Amino acid sequence: MNKIPSLDLRDFLSEDANRKEEFVQSIGKAFQEIGFCAVKGHLLSDNLVERLYKQIKLFFDLPYEVKAKYEFPQYSGQRGYVSFGKESAKGSKHGDLKEYWHFGQYIEEAEKEKYNYFPNVYVEELSEFNEVGREVYSTLEKTAKHILRALALYLNIEEDYFDKYIKNGNSILRPIHYPPILEDPKEAVRASAHGDINLITLLMGAHGKGLQVQHSNGDWIDAVASEDELMINIGDMLSRHTNNLLKSTVHRVVNPDRELLKKSRYSIPFFMHPVSEMKLNVLESCISDESPKSFDDITAGDFLNERLVELGLLKK
Repeated sequence: MNKIPSLDLRDFLSEDANRKEEFVQSIGKAFQEIGFCAVKGHLLSDNLVERLYKQIKLFFDLPYEVKAKYEFPQYSGQRGYVSFGKESAKGSKHGDLKEYWHFGQYIEEAEKEKYNYFPNVYVEELSEFNEVGREVYSTLEKTAKHILRALALYLNIEEDYFDKYIKNGNSILRPIHYPPILEDPKEAVRASAHGDINLITLLMGAHGKGLQVQHSNGDWIDAVASEDELMINIGDMLSRHTNNLLKSTVHRVVNPDRELLKKSRYSIPFFMHPVSEMKLNVLESCISDESPKSFDDITAGDFLNERLVELGLLKK
């Protein structure tokens, strides 16, 4: 497989059992072989997408002094604004050429103490920024739930297996701005080669060149979605949980040619995380004589903390 497969979520949501089963097998095969898949027929409307892009552009166009009001190091980069060059991929010596924002889970008031998440940060200057962020967050969470249900069927476990773990999970919506670069960035790139931490990632804005996926043979493949598609990939948590049956594929965002480097680029990933107490122990259905258990037992919360320390966003 040397290109990213494209599927339609409406097949899975249809009443036609054959269409649903074909989607299950196709998305499972895609994630088993390359770890990435483009999916249309998702739950985001064109209007909602347009509103979000408008608001994130307005936010990132604000003066740095205004944006800096919303950067809270005590939140370990998990909520609010993270300024340019602060994050680097595991093992990279260079900060990525990006700034970003984090919307987190919206917990009912009565349950906030139970989950103890960092609070969401609200931008005073742009009221619709907060409103549209919450709406997109909820919509992508629902879309991700259907993808995980399809994968549960592919793994021969109950279709709703993941539901209880992703309800009120520590998921993140991250609008990213790659600002224009006017000087030689030397060795720094927009996003260094990395694997995602979470269960699955749903990416908006992958319809311009830049995102690349590493094939098992070492080659880099352009991952370009149509404007009506989300690019979806497996994260390390789900790869670990499935004994690496479903692949968490290394990917990167490369710098374009010099002229395009002078223009802003935006992308918006939604990182689907489970609740912290979910056990990522390898599923019994993914262990065999040919594929013995490859990972130690760990909870999602402990695994996330380990990775945040590696990324420099959390102190030991």
